[in-house]
Amino acid sequence: MKGEERRAAVSAYKERKVSAGVYAVRCAASGQVWVGTAPDLATIRNRLWFQLRMGVSPHRDLQAAWTAHGPDGLAFEVVDPVEFKEEEPAYARAATLKERLAHWSRTLEAGRL
Repeated sequence: MKGEERRAAVSAYKERKVSAGVYAVRCAASGQVWVGTAPDLATIRNRLWFQLRMGVSPHRDLQAAWTAHGPDGLAFEVVDPVEFKEEEPAYARAATLKERLAHWSRTLEAGRL
């Protein structure tokens, strides 16, 4: 990639719209479900799968499911995308995500990530 192309790609990445929200990871074989929140739903799956592949996930039961059933045994899904206004303060965003996480944890009877 040449200098101009690289700068354009970086600029486009920085200007993209980021969607925060709640996601779920499901294990088809065991029926377990885990939910978590992310400030950027487009990137969280890659982070989780990388940690699981390396065997360094801080979530022991999720790591055990990955080890037992492999990457094809787990499914990632966005369950509740949340749109925030740019001027909304960080503490309000965090409170909203915490509330949504509690709701989905109860609804799906899921562990938290």
